[in-house]
Amino acid sequence: MNRLAILGFIIVGVLLFVALFAPWIATQDLATINLPMRYLPPSTEHWFGTDALGRDVFARVVYGARISLRVGIVVVLVSAVVGTVLGALAGYFGGWIDRLMSGYVFNVFLAFPGLLLAIALVAFLGAGLNKLILALCIIGWVGYARLIRGQVLKIREYDFVQAARALGAGDLRILFVHILPNAIQPLIVQASLGMAGAVLAEASLSFLGLGVPPPAPSWGVMIEDARGLDRLQAAPHVLIFPGIAIVLTVLAFNFIGDGLREYLDPRQRKR
Repeated sequence: MNRLAILGFIIVGVLLFVALFAPWIATQDLATINLPMRYLPPSTEHWFGTDALGRDVFARVVYGARISLRVGIVVVLVSAVVGTVLGALAGYFGGWIDRLMSGYVFNVFLAFPGLLLAIALVAFLGAGLNKLILALCIIGWVGYARLIRGQVLKIREYDFVQAARALGAGDLRILFVHILPNAIQPLIVQASLGMAGAVLAEASLSFLGLGVPPPAPSWGVMIEDARGLDRLQAAPHVLIFPGIAIVLTVLAFNFIGDGLREYLDPRQRKR
């Protein structure tokens, strides 16, 4: 596996550690308002400085990792499971099931840009972390379904599948025991890239005021609170540190996805 993928695993490992042990890492209170302490620069007491309400930026960045990773993990897990089941059924059985799923349902979801559809869903459902996760799951399963459908269409014609069918194996056994285990490799790559997309979508929607409502320590909310030229000039740390957290998280999952693609594909690994 290449060095960038290893670096991505290290960054994700650090993020998981920070999210799990946030109360012991960030000892400052992330919600206490202290106006006389507003916009303090980074120091030994406040490592990342303070924001417009005097809250510790380091504590809010640390607890923001919990929100981002929770959104990414839940969205990818639910989307992958739903997309795998529906895509596998459409690819294996074909006929009217495939025409309905790939000809109509997939195209309806793919006809709209993902972020715009997420904005519409969140505006309809309302703000909140759980509603944000639901909206991202609704738009996220289609990519997994199309990927698995294509893999199943290819693998179902292999000789070992024909042999299992000749030996009397049922359709569900063939699909879930013989086909899906051989189609799961691209799904792993898609899931790692989907984590990056989910984290970025959560930050984008929170920045627009449609995601996690303040005072939750979402990285997108922190950037939205820091926007404005006057604030950027007076206290750039309020914007820089949550921005760095988003960039590192998205880059880490993209590095992992590229590394897994190279590792799981024998042709690219040989090259």
